[in-house]
Amino acid sequence: MEILSFSSAQLGSLVGSFLWPLTRIMAFLSVVPVFGTQLVPARIRIVLSLTIAILVAPLLPPMPEVEGISPAAVVIIIQQIFIGVALGFFMQLIFHTFVIAGQLIAMQMGLGFASMMDPTNGVSVPVVSSMYLMVVTLLFITMNGHLLMLKLIVDSFTTFPVSTSSDILDSGLLQIINGISWIFSSALIIALPAITALLITNFAFGVMTKAAPQLNIFALGFPVAMILGMFILWLTMDSYIESAKRIFTDMFLILETLIAR
Repeated sequence: MEILSFSSAQLGSLVGSFLWPLTRIMAFLSVVPVFGTQLVPARIRIVLSLTIAILVAPLLPPMPEVEGISPAAVVIIIQQIFIGVALGFFMQLIFHTFVIAGQLIAMQMGLGFASMMDPTNGVSVPVVSSMYLMVVTLLFITMNGHLLMLKLIVDSFTTFPVSTSSDILDSGLLQIINGISWIFSSALIIALPAITALLITNFAFGVMTKAAPQLNIFALGFPVAMILGMFILWLTMDSYIESAKRIFTDMFLILETLIAR
């Protein structure tokens, strides 16, 4: 009776064919929106990462044969964590575009002090930003963005294969970092209509106070600016949703172009 025997490199290859994808997928799901929020327990993320890794491991390119405990294995683990966090962080920045837009509008309409705890990130944000974030999260799920995120992380194993090389910056991953320059400009474009209307309103109150000093701008201007700001938010909600769709489309186009190159 012949006994099967495996070398340390072969055992490392068998373990690595599942361990390396699991490391990248788990790092990605820990940072990415929707899955990486505090609303999703860590146990759910671990089970989801294990399930995805088991399903996609046979479909991935061959993994390098390295020993389980070696400097090469440490380099591969660091690489997978870095790639997963970089892809997830890029998507996280897209969501914070709408948080920035809400902060700009809230400061202009006098609601900058009205903040609440964001359940997804565990930080305090203005109520306008919280409203924008809830709307954009529902829109993202409606557009099947969560499924596209899983597709992108699986496709990334072809563009950024698992290797023992420590030089992964030349592979094009820096294009992700360079591609986020339009995030802040997108936030300004989203908030620009409301900011412009509220600025004109505040300018009108300044002229009115100059003409009639007995009118208290703080007692009269604050409630009017707040009510007008809510009315402007209601009027611009359609354009906000269209802008969110455009931003999400640009985000996935950038990532797909990078990964499918």
